[in-house]
Amino acid sequence: MKKFNLKGLYIVTPDWDDTAKLVAVSEQALKGGAALLQYRHKTADAALRLQQATLLLALCRQYERPFIINDHVDLCLALDADGIHVGGTDASVAEIRARVGPNKIVGASCYGSMEMAHDAVLLGASYVAFGGFYPSKVKKYEVSTQASIVTNAKAAIALPNVVIGGMTVQNAAPLVAAGADMVAAISSVYLGTDPSAAAREFVALFSDPDF
Repeated sequence: MKKFNLKGLYIVTPDWDDTAKLVAVSEQALKGGAALLQYRHKTADAALRLQQATLLLALCRQYERPFIINDHVDLCLALDADGIHVGGTDASVAEIRARVGPNKIVGASCYGSMEMAHDAVLLGASYVAFGGFYPSKVKKYEVSTQASIVTNAKAAIALPNVVIGGMTVQNAAPLVAAGADMVAAISSVYLGTDPSAAAREFVALFSDPDF
């Protein structure tokens, strides 16, 4: 099985139709040290998804970072992307793992549920994602996940865990200190004035405990 470094800043794309801007800002974040990129565009048509995902995959190959596609397993397979992320209401982790095989990343949204996380482990997930922890400018969800789930997951689950939902450098810091392996960010990076600097600040959380 191919090994991926699932540690650090996990950038997730916003719903931007401007492909040139999307690629340019993604590259700035990768230059800043983002460890993984997920392509997520909930309103794009198939042609736009294919165009954007193809360019982002090439970018991730250039920077040697894993490229994940949200939900669209057919697109993941067609492009030979590094993996797929599935939400709790999408296809099951077991179904996705069976389709993509053993060598791709399969991420699972577990919200605030340890039960979902344990199930994801048994069904073949590569990592579990918890959240939302804080209100988001981009995604609409119930903000009910408690920080204690990170500590619990670290003790009970032998997979990397990702925290998501309104993440800033400041409010992500205690979650990293509690054991979060990755911080997923959208607006704090993509909507910032300096995406590369924003990425570096997130990356610093994983190397400087007193940041």
